[in-house]
Amino acid sequence: EFCSSLAGIMLLEVILVLGTLLIYFLFSKRKEETLPFKDGWWGEGQKPVTQEDTSVRPFKVETTEEELSDLFRRLDQARFTEPLENSCFHYGTNSLHLRKVVSYWKNQFNWKKQVEILNKYPQFKTKIQGIDIHFVHVKPPRLPEGQAAKPLLMVHGWPGSFYEFYKIIPLLTDPASHGLGDEHIFEVICPSIPGYGFSEAPHKKDFNSVSAASVFYELMLRLGFNEFYTQGGDWGWLICTNLAQIAPNHVKGLHLNMVSVSKLGLTHLLSILLGRYFPGLFGFQDEDVRRMFPFLKKGLYRILSESGYAHIQATKPDTVGCGLNDSPVGLAAYILEKFSSWTDIEFQNLEDGGLERKFSLDDLLTNVMIYWVSGCIVSSMRFYKENLQKGIGTQKHEKLTVQVPTGIASFPNEILHTPQAWAKKKYTNIVSFHFMPRGGHFAAFEEPELLAKDILQFVGKVEKEQLWKKK
Repeated sequence: EFCSSLAGIMLLEVILVLGTLLIYFLFSKRKEETLPFKDGWWGEGQKPVTQEDTSVRPFKVETTEEELSDLFRRLDQARFTEPLENSCFHYGTNSLHLRKVVSYWKNQFNWKKQVEILNKYPQFKTKIQGIDIHFVHVKPPRLPEGQAAKPLLMVHGWPGSFYEFYKIIPLLTDPASHGLGDEHIFEVICPSIPGYGFSEAPHKKDFNSVSAASVFYELMLRLGFNEFYTQGGDWGWLICTNLAQIAPNHVKGLHLNMVSVSKLGLTHLLSILLGRYFPGLFGFQDEDVRRMFPFLKKGLYRILSESGYAHIQATKPDTVGCGLNDSPVGLAAYILEKFSSWTDIEFQNLEDGGLERKFSLDDLLTNVMIYWVSGCIVSSMRFYKENLQKGIGTQKHEKLTVQVPTGIASFPNEILHTPQAWAKKKYTNIVSFHFMPRGGHFAAFEEPELLAKDILQFVGKVEKEQLWKKK
């Protein structure tokens, strides 16, 4: 009898332990882990004891005559090298074409006119965590009665700037005038990442994507937005993703035109090996197969041939940055190469890198000039070191999923394609995934209308089904 009662007690204990474990797993899964808000201080020296000035000040882009005459002197004294015969853009920016760009820069490009264009949208600065944050803030010119504008935070990447959004802003703040209906109208906020453009560079080490997301979250709250949408590509993808992980109850929806997955499991590896032959098994669509395979050529070799800049910037950004910050021609060569190959990898077969097939020289040089006049190239490159120096897949945000309703616009000429089957392991609430008909890495700059339409339909879905309330 003693043995049977002991067995009964042991069985009861086992059931209790198993039950406890089951309850733990059921409920711990439900508790969505968020990313901690990073409350840093990035100003010079010691953090002052006084309260930070939280005022929002109007800002305008201005350039002095001294700055311009210094620029022209440097352009005049540029020292070019001869390119290899028939090398097109295979070795990087072709210096024969670069001479033409520099000649246009000196003789036709009108920076003062471009400054007027930059200043046509209201710009501001405000101090957050010890540094000045620059942002463009555009409200709708008109709103139908009873309708409110939806706040949308749009974040650029490298080597871009807030100027990338200048063509898409009117499509979002005044969609009706552009044939896009008036059901959803946005109030657009485009900040410059700290260390980019007219946002002050961090003075301390370790300012990464989570730091930037925390700063932009504070910016949105300071502007009075408790709930808002976010949109990004390039570093904007990661910053907006981190923001959705920090404040899932404040981000109504996350729209991305680039997605990258840093945690690759066994199924990813199997899908790379076998996905071409058994696409259905791995959830691949025909378009995924077209964009990804042969994987050696379109995946591995492309990463190797296109990521040299990232290795430099993730290890020794200041070394190469010194040269770029000193030479406007070097800076243009470095930046324009990305606007060629990241817009379409096939453009490297062209003598002019296809630069003017999708952009005007005025637009390209305006972006270069934002880097030049603000002297921000080194600090913009450091962002790679801050994000990558600890290794890929090691940081907390890489291990956490994203529960916020997500929309993905997948452009065919993006540097690397991420199929929805991969993306949904990280973004567990994808409500819209579209293969875009054309376009590359700089989507808002290159195909503003395609991107605007995708953002509008995504927000339409989220609003109609009130998806953010079901998170």
